[in-house]
Parts: sequence; C-alpha cells; structure tokens
Amino acid sequence: MPEGPSIVILREQAAPFSGRKVLRVSGNSKLDLSRMQGRRVLEFRSWGKHFLIAFDGFAMRVHFMLFGSYRIDDPKDTPPRMRLDFGKAGAIDFYACSLKYIEGDLDAAYDWSADVMSDAWDPKAARRKLARMPDAMVCDALLDQDVFAGVGNIIKNEVLFRILVQPESEVGALPPRKLGAMIEQAREYSFDFLAWKKAFVLRQHYQVHTRTQCPRCGRRLQYRAKLGTRQRRAFFCGHCQRLYR
Repeated sequence: MPEGPSIVILREQAAPFSGRKVLRVSGNSKLDLSRMQGRRVLEFRSWGKHFLIAFDGFAMRVHFMLFGSYRIDDPKDTPPRMRLDFGKAGAIDFYACSLKYIEGDLDAAYDWSADVMSDAWDPKAARRKLARMPDAMVCDALLDQDVFAGVGNIIKNEVLFRILVQPESEVGALPPRKLGAMIEQAREYSFDFLAWKKAFVLRQHYQVHTRTQCPRCGRRLQYRAKLGTRQRRAFFCGHCQRLYR
C-alpha cells in the first residue's frame, strides 16, 4: 500500500497536468467517469494516502489500497480502473484502486492538520487525539489515519524502532517524552522516506521492516504476521525496544 510520501511524489509528478482539460476519460470503474470529461483540473492535492484530483465543485479521490498503482504516459497491458487523457500533454492511468467522488470544497472534507506531510500538520492535535485512546496499542495508533494521515506499515515499524518502543505497548502507558517522540518521528521519518524514495534508496534505509537482525544489538528480530486490530505485519527488537503497559 503506498504511504503518504509516495502520494506526495505522485502529486508532484502529476503537477504538469494541473490546469489542463481532461479530453477523454475511460476505465473499468463502476463510477460514472464521464463526469470528468471536458472538465479542467484545478489542482492535484494529497491527504495521507488519498490522491485528490480537484475540479470545479467536486473532486475525484484515488486510494490505492494494498495493490494499486499508477502510470504516467506508460500504460500497462491490463485495463486501468481510470484513465485521464489530456491529449498531447499525456495521460495518467490508475490501476487496482478505489475511486470516489467528493462533492464541494476539499478544505471542508479533510482535516489537513492530521496529514503528517502537510504544512498544516498539528502535533498538538495529534497528542489530544492520542489522549482519547489510552488502551490502544501504539502499532494501531500510528496507523490511525485520523491521527497520522499518511503513515503506513513501513513508517510504523521504523518509527517504533527509532524511539525504541515495542508495537504492543499501550498509548496511555508511554511516558510523555516517548509519546512526544512518536508524534515527532511520525512526521520526521515520513520526510526521510520521501527523500530516500526519490533517490531510489528507500529499502537500503530499512532498519527493521522486513529485516531479520537488529542493527543495534545484533539479536534476531521478532516478527508478527498480524498484529493489533489492523492485523498488519510487525518487525521489532524485543531487546532494544521496550514494552510499555
């Protein structure tokens, strides 16, 4: 599943189509895609894992789910869920993704202060939201898009290793400094992720995600195939990372 930084990259790659008219639209989506034909794209935006294509009065939300992808001027052999053709300017194809129309103003539909990649990100608001879920495991809290929009499983695993907290720790049991570190690193690691992905070196920087040995102590990492209410993979060091309960 593409995480927030990957959607920022898509937003930047799609920027040249901003202000251009959709000349043709097609795809195997059950939505009425023809609504966008002949319409001019006002801007491309991103919120967490949502890619947003804004038109006058409405927007198309693209969520890539677990296996979604996109291509710009390089279509696959398989039919796209949606294809936006801008004529000589090029085209964008979206595959295996979820599409949804959003009516009205995007600023009214989204809480930009929850997006870890946004200039409007508000760590104090994140702390207030976390205070309302003291019994939640930190692995679930970090994946809560209402708190940390854009954080996915890679970022979750790496952030918890950075702050040396085990994923099964409870939010309410974290010392204030650890809670603050988790909030801070959710954003900081996301921007590191963005820089590394742009440089095509992201995987080289994984410390625990998909790894087997702890880079700090050399012990074998622990692995959970389905952890927490969200049932996502967890990689962590049972020696270096502390369990708070």
